[in-house]
Amino acid sequence: MFSLAQLLGYAAFVLGVVCFAQTDDRRFKLFMAAECAAYIGHFALLGQPTAMASTTVSLLRSLASIKARTPAVGVFFILLSAGLGVWLMKGWLSLLPIVASCIGTFSLFFLHGLRMRALMLVGTGLWLVNNLLVGSIGGTLLEGVLMVTNVRTCWVLWRGASR
Repeated sequence: MFSLAQLLGYAAFVLGVVCFAQTDDRRFKLFMAAECAAYIGHFALLGQPTAMASTTVSLLRSLASIKARTPAVGVFFILLSAGLGVWLMKGWLSLLPIVASCIGTFSLFFLHGLRMRALMLVGTGLWLVNNLLVGSIGGTLLEGVLMVTNVRTCWVLWRGASR
């Protein structure tokens, strides 16, 4: 419960909650990159290479999406996520972070605002299942709270757009 792996998961938890509470897309992406940095160490210590690779690609794509929102860069990161995932795959459980990473990449490069966050919610659900199955306490808490936080942020964005 208090191993270094779990402590990094708790750090990712805090950064992730702050991330998904952001209504500004740039701050959202910066906090997502910080969350990913903590998650990389977390999954490395848990012995989850596919999740670690997907999170590393997520960190890079979050930073890249701030400046380069071109379809070519988005496609590059989707192919990188899928390629690394397939290379490191060790069974069906490995598909969860791969698909979640591809969904996140599509969201960050091809969508914005409410649509981006709504599709990120699907990826959050896949990470939640992954984290439950691999024993990530902080990660499970994070994804559960992110679902609630993101639904709230989607509501705020939707209400703002409907006025």
